[in-house]
Amino acid sequence: MVEQIPEELFQQKLDEILSEKDIRFAGFVGVEGNLQKGKFRDDVVPFENDEEQQQVFRELALRISTRKKFDYSMGPVKYSASRREKLVMMSFPLKNMILLITAEPNVNIDRLAYKIIQILGEDWGSFYGE
Repeated sequence: MVEQIPEELFQQKLDEILSEKDIRFAGFVGVEGNLQKGKFRDDVVPFENDEEQQQVFRELALRISTRKKFDYSMGPVKYSASRREKLVMMSFPLKNMILLITAEPNVNIDRLAYKIIQILGEDWGSFYGE
């Protein structure tokens, strides 16, 4: 049975995450690739249009599901990141969704990932499914 996460909790986590100055976008993406809840920082102009953003979400969901086949031998993915010329993209596979973060290109990836996990806090276990 899929647990419903209260709307207020989504919003609280997004607000906390977006308070980090280097973050451009934070969003919760369903396992099918649909954005459940997300937001750009107020001063950010997205690089992609809505259709391209939806394609990013779908491809992210596919990549996450593909990585799960190695969980038995290497353990589950805590987060993954890619550094691009214009931004850093990070994904955190959660229980029934994915937290997608984009950040400024100069961000320290490991430091930011640690902050994100701290923001998820005690909820990390219920989000992650531990």
